[in-house]
Amino acid sequence: MEKQIEKHVEIERSIIKRFRKEIWRKFITAVNDYELIKEGDKIAVCISGGKDSMLLAKCMQELKKHGKVHFDLVFMVMDPGYNPYNKQIILDNAEYLNIPIEVFNSNIFEVVASVPDSPCYLCAKMRRGYLYKHAKELGCNKIALGHHFDDVIETVLMSMLYSGQMKGMMPKLHSTNHEGMELIRPLYMVKEADILAWKKYNNLTFIQCACRLTENCMLGDNGMGSKRQEMKELVKKFRQTSSVIDMNIFRSIHNVNLDTMIGYQKGQVEHSFLDDYDDRVTMNTITEED
Repeated sequence: MEKQIEKHVEIERSIIKRFRKEIWRKFITAVNDYELIKEGDKIAVCISGGKDSMLLAKCMQELKKHGKVHFDLVFMVMDPGYNPYNKQIILDNAEYLNIPIEVFNSNIFEVVASVPDSPCYLCAKMRRGYLYKHAKELGCNKIALGHHFDDVIETVLMSMLYSGQMKGMMPKLHSTNHEGMELIRPLYMVKEADILAWKKYNNLTFIQCACRLTENCMLGDNGMGSKRQEMKELVKKFRQTSSVIDMNIFRSIHNVNLDTMIGYQKGQVEHSFLDDYDDRVTMNTITEED
């Protein structure tokens, strides 16, 4: 037991010290810049058993321990029908990392197995609903998911190339189906490569994907697992070409110039540049050369 305690403390210190620039500062920046955590929050950290959600759990623990804002945490594991081997890995890692998880069961894998079309979409939708519902029952007002920087820019590219939309992954969202509940993504600015480096540095092993149907079934993936893998490869090529392209994709969704957009949607209302085109004739904000 003594060795386990020492090891989880060492892992916690690695986040604050060894990976301070790559992980901790970016985690804190996202929490502050996007106002993800407020005084009195009770947050359910949703743990799937992978590297991202486990790192998120440790970062949230450290923030609660050292931060100025007072909030409560619940570490929630939903078992959608894991095989015994994967479930045991999750339980063992939680104990090793000193994460006091609460496990609850669902029959999602069983239900999804009978669906011929878009099983990943249905799985993602059902999992999100179960997480919100159970978190609310525990008295939480927020759920925290482990989506990171790469998930964000992959979503932007995937939406453009396969959906014909400029659509991003938000750092926080109000639930439309569960009143008073909010979703937050505190690892929003942390790159996947740095999460992998943290995992390797601490010699940790996590499950890759516990889905019994497809390895690409990921929460929030909307049934486009294989397309997301394509985006990972595309981002990899971009990074080989230039060291700034990934960050510029990320920055682009923070700096949208609506004066140069043909159309956009706000809520359920669609807008066109023609709506106020003639009213802008004297503004001279855009030259013909542009």
